[in-house]
Amino acid sequence: MKTAIATAEVFFTAFKTLNRREKEVFFEKIFADPELREDLIDIALIEKAKKAKGKSVSARDYFMRRHKTEKAA
Repeated sequence: MKTAIATAEVFFTAFKTLNRREKEVFFEKIFADPELREDLIDIALIEKAKKAKGKSVSARDYFMRRHKTEKAA
């Protein structure tokens, strides 16, 4: 897991150094990919749901359940 965290830090640091236009181009590429776009929407919904009362679900658990459901369909 330490490698994954280190890799994420490198990418995040590189992203922060981009200028505004470069960030826009990066996001355009992300949103052009249907699977990545869906994952980002899911993450946003999870973050919104965390603020609501109810059963707590981690993003990891959510994605595991979603992928199991998709495979079963």
